[in-house]
Amino acid sequence: MKIKMKKLPLEKAMAIEPPARKKLGRPWFLFKLLIRLLSLPDLWATKFSYTSERMDKAKGPCLYLMNHSSFIDLKIASRLLFPKSYYIVSTTDGFVGKEWLMRRIGCIPTQKFVLDVALTRDMLRAVKEKKRSVLLFPEAGYTFDGCTTTLPKKLGMLLKKMDVPVVSIITDGAFLRQPLYNELRLRKTKTSAHMKCLLTREEIAEKSVEELDAIINEAFSFDNFRKQAESKTVIDSPDRAVGLQRLLYRCADCGAEGEMTTAGSKITCQKCGKSYELDIYGQLRAVEGETKFSHIPDWYRWQRECVRREIEAGEYRQDLDVDIVLLVDYKALYSVGGGRLVHDENGFVLTDENGKEIFTQSPLASYGLNSDYYWYELGDVICIGNKKRLFYCFPKQKDVVTKARLAAEETYKLLKTNARTAP
Repeated sequence: MKIKMKKLPLEKAMAIEPPARKKLGRPWFLFKLLIRLLSLPDLWATKFSYTSERMDKAKGPCLYLMNHSSFIDLKIASRLLFPKSYYIVSTTDGFVGKEWLMRRIGCIPTQKFVLDVALTRDMLRAVKEKKRSVLLFPEAGYTFDGCTTTLPKKLGMLLKKMDVPVVSIITDGAFLRQPLYNELRLRKTKTSAHMKCLLTREEIAEKSVEELDAIINEAFSFDNFRKQAESKTVIDSPDRAVGLQRLLYRCADCGAEGEMTTAGSKITCQKCGKSYELDIYGQLRAVEGETKFSHIPDWYRWQRECVRREIEAGEYRQDLDVDIVLLVDYKALYSVGGGRLVHDENGFVLTDENGKEIFTQSPLASYGLNSDYYWYELGDVICIGNKKRLFYCFPKQKDVVTKARLAAEETYKLLKTNARTAP
């Protein structure tokens, strides 16, 4: 997938006025039908199936909460929800170069991990005024390790405001079909989904925000690699480990960072030479010696613990050479040259090629970080910003965006915990 790009001096790009928020239009059935038809080949190829539970209780407009695993997610949603008319909460980058189309599909623009009060208003209008459902991906970003991405706190408050039934859509096989780390390679596997009315209006009214959050967290509790191993789902693509060093950037044996490389079905540390084979059931086995982590999410969690210890010791810092791309309006992305992105316990500081500060972001600005692999086939990216503009930073150093995401999440949690326990 490509995106429209334009080179522009930084000053000119910064001077562009963000587009005004537009009123919700009406989703066009013609485009819903087109998406449904275009989805058929992938759904057939993956022998898609689904199950449902309590759906007789989902009356009228609903809030659909779906996990986010790969590009097939929207195709699955189109199969499950067609021919209903519904809005889709979408990231602003999806509008670049195709705003007219996105609005007629029924997409509502928002920015990942940026406070957006206007989005809540639009969602309320959708269900109360337009009498249509809303599809929301509460994880915001694709899962890196096949497990639940951090969910926003107090999502239950949104549920109470919307006052409509809540339906969960949890997919199985979508992550295995096209994991983000594997550079958009398609694998041969089946996909399925379970659709459940989690909460009726009456159940939402009688429960506290904390109880609602607990119900959503339980619904969004999954581990794709573990399920693959337990169900003996075979992924025998010869290049199934390619790109895995993006996710597993720290050697589990010697602790070196940025030394992991992948080829075929193997991931290897170039410093100590330790090599692991990713088998057809998604489990790791050391080619020689001890297997430190056979389960990829366990390795990922260990990296999180390492990052947390660095933050607590005041040792975490990334100083990255980056290429900077701005998202300001929907006409194009604006490539504005190089710069430096520094990330530590004080948040992010972005400077231009001359060392002039462009943007800073507090560590408490968000509970998560918009980081991605192979974003629009341009490269791995770290995105910071606010409702006026987003700065997509493409590091020239390899395999650093995962650590940045982990560090942003852990710094936020530590600061919040310290604030609660302060006298």
